[in-house]
Amino acid sequence: MNKKLPRHSSSIKAIAVLCSGGDAPGMNAALRAVVRYGIHAGLTVYGVNKGYAGLIRGHWDVMDRRSVANIILRGGTILKTDRCPEFHRKAARRKAVELMRTQGIGGLVVIGGDGSFRGAHSLWTEFKFPVVGIPGTIDNDIAGTEATLGFDTAVNNALEAIDKIRDTAGAHERTFLVEVMGRNSGYIALDVGIGGGAEAILLPEEKVSISELARKIKRGMERGKMSSIIVMAEGQHSGGSMGLAKSLKKKYGIEAKVCILGHLQRGGSPRARDRRLGSVMGVQAVRALLAGYSDVMIGVEGDKEILVPLPLTVKRSAKLRRDLLEMADILAS
Repeated sequence: MNKKLPRHSSSIKAIAVLCSGGDAPGMNAALRAVVRYGIHAGLTVYGVNKGYAGLIRGHWDVMDRRSVANIILRGGTILKTDRCPEFHRKAARRKAVELMRTQGIGGLVVIGGDGSFRGAHSLWTEFKFPVVGIPGTIDNDIAGTEATLGFDTAVNNALEAIDKIRDTAGAHERTFLVEVMGRNSGYIALDVGIGGGAEAILLPEEKVSISELARKIKRGMERGKMSSIIVMAEGQHSGGSMGLAKSLKKKYGIEAKVCILGHLQRGGSPRARDRRLGSVMGVQAVRALLAGYSDVMIGVEGDKEILVPLPLTVKRSAKLRRDLLEMADILAS
């Protein structure tokens, strides 16, 4: 533990835990760990229903060991989650803190992404309420950690779909444009493209012109490759995958079938890595609060868990490895 990180002097006897923003496989594993390790440490643990919206209204319940039984294998979150514009108001955040303190809750664990961490950071800076974050987002775009909950499962879900699509692409000698999730982050697309052997990978961070994409597709055709898989991040093209497909047809005569994978990437049973990651991060979050730390996120660096200041995670996003994109292009040529 780093002594220079923000500290609190509260004597914590009860904590709350919530999930916020988009759901991610592994959230239930983290929740299970927070509850069971918290009870092991002698704490009362409250589960907040529907994220910050529930926190504002005091919608929480005491959780015991049985309340988290057999949830480690389930996707989504049993606490439910929500995006709460109301929490952007300081008055709403003050109300949440007052309700928690009245209930005797002395610390909060927030499982979510960068937007969720902004809310958590405000609770500390404005009211000195102890908070610890667990990065739960399939996008893997949180600065300060090499992995976030749900990313590995989302990538594997997308890969399974692409393997099936490739069968049809080969049978009909077609080009498929497969759109994956990730908002404005290309992490999912990059890993899926490499793992799926895509002929081209389109990322928001590294714009590729339509002419360059057409060149890559035709390069494969010249080698006798009559089917192609193009993996595209959802935030890469202003017109989306459908708009890009129309441009390819109109300008270069290339017909590309569009497959938008959408939310199927976020669902389903979490893979082993996300179950382990959630379990470890949940325990470390409780330990951090009990050790007096606040305004931090549990991150991963190599094979170790680290504490990362929340301001670091909300001011910038994780950087994409462009060398991997160059490698993928070489392997596809």
